[in-house]
Amino acid sequence: MNKLILLGMVLTAIASCSDNNIPRTITDEDINDTKTPLHLLQPDYKTSYGILSPESVKADMDRVFAYIDKATPAKMADGKVNLGTYRLTSYEWGVMYNALLDAANTTGDKRYSDYVTNRIRFLATEADKYTGNLEEDGQMRQVKKPITLDDAGAMAGAWMRAAMADSTLEISKYIEQYWNVVENSPVYLKDETIARNRPHYNAVWLDDMYMAIPSIAIRSKYTSNPSLLDKASGMASGFFKRMWIPEKKIFRHGYLEGARHQPSMAWGRANGWAILTMCQLLDYLPENHAKRQEVLDMFRNHAAGLTELQGIDGFWHQLLDRNETYNETSATAIFAYALAHGINEGWLEVTTYGPVAQLAWEAVSSKINEYGEVEGVCVGTGMGFEPTYYAYRPVSVKAAHGYGPVIWAGAEIIRLLKNYYSYVNDSAVHYYETDPEADMPIFSLDENGKAKEILH
Repeated sequence: MNKLILLGMVLTAIASCSDNNIPRTITDEDINDTKTPLHLLQPDYKTSYGILSPESVKADMDRVFAYIDKATPAKMADGKVNLGTYRLTSYEWGVMYNALLDAANTTGDKRYSDYVTNRIRFLATEADKYTGNLEEDGQMRQVKKPITLDDAGAMAGAWMRAAMADSTLEISKYIEQYWNVVENSPVYLKDETIARNRPHYNAVWLDDMYMAIPSIAIRSKYTSNPSLLDKASGMASGFFKRMWIPEKKIFRHGYLEGARHQPSMAWGRANGWAILTMCQLLDYLPENHAKRQEVLDMFRNHAAGLTELQGIDGFWHQLLDRNETYNETSATAIFAYALAHGINEGWLEVTTYGPVAQLAWEAVSSKINEYGEVEGVCVGTGMGFEPTYYAYRPVSVKAAHGYGPVIWAGAEIIRLLKNYYSYVNDSAVHYYETDPEADMPIFSLDENGKAKEILH
C-alpha cells in the first residue's frame, strides 16, 4: 500500500473514532502520551493541507475554464462585440490568454489554446469588417484603435504568443498597432522607466512592469530582435530602483518622481504583477545576458520576502504587511504561480518553497465556488498614499483580475507536482527532488487500533 495513503488512514483513525459515522471527541482516557504518538493527531486546518494531486488541481482549473468559456461568448450582438461577463479585449484577458497558452502546454488540454485562438481570430475577423462607431463599442475600439498601455500592453504579448503558437492566425496588423502603443504611448522618465501623469505627474505604477516589460521580451522572440531584451531588463532596473522596499523585501505600489518622501503602500496584486513580470522576463533572458543575474537576484529576494508574509491559511493580505487587511485571492494566485514557476525553472529550492506554493494554491482553490467563479478578488485599483484606500477596496466574483492568475497558478502547480515528490511528515507537507520513500518511516495500526511506527 502507498505509504501516503496508509499514513492518511492512521491520521484519520487517531483524529476521530466514529459510531454510526458520528465523530466523538477524543478525551484523555482515549489517548495520551503513553498510549499514542500525539504528534500524529490531525490538526484542524481551515485550508486544505496535505496530499495534493494533479487531478484535483486540473478539476479546479476545468471548473474555472467552463465558467469563463460560457461567460465570454465570441459573437457579435447588435453590431457590437457581445457584452459577456468579461471583456475579451481587456488587459485582464490578455493575462487570461497568456495563462491559457501555458496551461495548454502543461496539461495537453487543447481546449485551453483553442479558446485563445478562437477568441483572437474572432476579434481580428470582426475588426477587419467593422464599420460601426468605435465610440459605441469599447471592445472593438481597443482592437482597432488602442490608445493606452492598459489597452495594449498585456494584449500585445498575448497576441504575439498566439501568433507564434498558431501560424493560421492572420493578426499581424493588429499586433503592430498594439506594439506601437506599447512603444510610444507611455510617459518615459530619463532612464526610460515608464510613468503616468495620474494621479500626479511622473507617477510610477508598479502595475506597469507587467503592462510593458513582458510584451517587450516576447517581442524580442517574435521579431528575432535580442536587443529588445536590453530595453526590457533596463526598464526592470528602473522599477527596482524606485519601487523596492529593501527592509521588507517587497515593492511599493506607487512612486512619485522627485518627491522627498515616497509612499510605501505594498498592495498585494501589484506585487503579483512585479514577480510575474520577473518570471516572464527570466523566461526570455539568456543565461549570459548582462542583466539576468540582477533580475534573478531580485526575483529571489522578492520570493523570500513574500514567503515571510504568507498568512496561516495560505493567503496574502490586500496590503501585504498589514495583517488587518483582508485575504486577497488574485495576489495569492499570482504568488502561487510565481513560486511554483521559480521552482520548476530551477531558480528556487523546492524544499523550502514547494510547501509555500502548494499552500497558496490550496487557499486559492478554496475560493473557487461551485459555478467556477473566483471569490475574494479585489476590483480594479488606482494609486493611494494611505492604507484605508486599499483596505476598503471592494471584492467581486466579476473582477476579471483573478481568473487568468488562477489558471496560470493551477498549471504551474501541476508542473510542480509532476516534477517533484511531496510527502506529509508529522502533518507537515515536505517536497523532495528525488523520491525519499525508501528511507521514510511508515505507520500502521496495532491490534488495539493505535498507531505504531515502523522504521526502515
